[in-house]
Amino acid sequence: MATRKSSAKDRPTYRCTECGWQTAKWLGRCPECQAWGTVEESGGAGAVRTTAPGRVSSSALPIGQVDGKQATARGTGVPELDRVLGGGLVPGAVALLAGEPGVGKSTLLLDVSAKAASDEHRTLYVTGEESASQVRLRADRIGALSDHLYLAAETDLSAVLAHLDEVKPSLLVMDSVQTVASPEIDGAPGGVAQVREVAAALIRASKERGMSTLLVGHVTKDGSIAGPRLLEHLVDVVLHFEGDRHARLRLVRGVKNRYGTTDEVGCFELHDEGITGLADPSGLFLTRRDEPVPGTCLTVTLEGRRPLVAEVQALTVDSQIPSPRRTTSGLETSRVSMMLAVLEQRGRISALGKRDIYSATVGGVKLSEPAADLAVALALASAASDTPLPKNLVAVGEVGLAGEVRRVTGVQRRLAEAARLGFTHALVPADPGRIPDGMRVLEVGDIGEALRVLPARASRQGRAEE
Repeated sequence: MATRKSSAKDRPTYRCTECGWQTAKWLGRCPECQAWGTVEESGGAGAVRTTAPGRVSSSALPIGQVDGKQATARGTGVPELDRVLGGGLVPGAVALLAGEPGVGKSTLLLDVSAKAASDEHRTLYVTGEESASQVRLRADRIGALSDHLYLAAETDLSAVLAHLDEVKPSLLVMDSVQTVASPEIDGAPGGVAQVREVAAALIRASKERGMSTLLVGHVTKDGSIAGPRLLEHLVDVVLHFEGDRHARLRLVRGVKNRYGTTDEVGCFELHDEGITGLADPSGLFLTRRDEPVPGTCLTVTLEGRRPLVAEVQALTVDSQIPSPRRTTSGLETSRVSMMLAVLEQRGRISALGKRDIYSATVGGVKLSEPAADLAVALALASAASDTPLPKNLVAVGEVGLAGEVRRVTGVQRRLAEAARLGFTHALVPADPGRIPDGMRVLEVGDIGEALRVLPARASRQGRAEE
């Protein structure tokens, strides 16, 4: 008896739960999004279908005749958030704000909800993680109360859509998208299928109503947004809320923005009364002293396009163990180790290899760009020789393994910010461009030239080695 060959309809297909990529055989890793263990069986291949032409919703127009006023951004009432968004929220736009637990996402969006509410623009705040009374307590604490701010505690997608029909808001805040589920889709809230369906329904409602939507997203233990990668592709704006829970500074960083640039950063300060924007956050990263202290150096870092003056501190002590300690906070350990090697080989500072070295930043700021190399090197050299750097000095530049000081981007903006805060001297690479009035700039080509700003460095170092 002849065996019947399986048809294409009977053969199973496999789909990636992260990006939706399909294949005829199972794979351990998705070739499209490079995720492991996300390819699952999705049933038979089915017959190939074609879609017949249908009615169009609106006729195609030349791009010059399209009305662009409908996509004009409206301010949220929080200038620092508007800075990241590119001027405010565009009607019909959907933004995703993700961050670690306790960083202040709900506090910020509740404040935005109250400030954006007005007679012409209602705001609907839907919470799926807390009760309405808990959100009211937070609103009383931070002063986020408005007669045009509506609050609902729902975890059912159909109920959320019903609230939209009833309130007719101009702004919807969903806290969070992982807690809402659709009764028509199998799976627990927060699952891949549920998150995809909830996000698609809210995006469709936002586009149809011309309603701006802010979605709160969870993050995984490695800091990436939880749920399918498709969620980031569907929304118009993706924002990351960053910050150390032990520090006051919070940063909102744009990752994706269809209506503006992605190199802007909003700075906020989290305190007992809520969260407030910082138009001039450099004061959080500086320690004001009457006299300079050994082991400290100031630099200017760029967060997006915003220059921030930050302080690097270093401390060296005699080691009590055969392998000296190397501890960093706010700095990349690999960059600090490179600066130690450059100072020992190119700067002829031999006392660093046998001492415990501690390096940190002030105020919880994280310096990861190479432009802070020169400040780190000077702080380490100052600590090793117990010699303070001159007062009102900032250092900007990347240091290579050969000891050369390389150019970095945005030198003019960095110097302008340092001059605005009252600094009068700067160490920069060659050809810095236009120099602000009242600032003396010393161009250095290698680490040896930069170390000459340390007075009597050689004599102090010799006494320390003796």
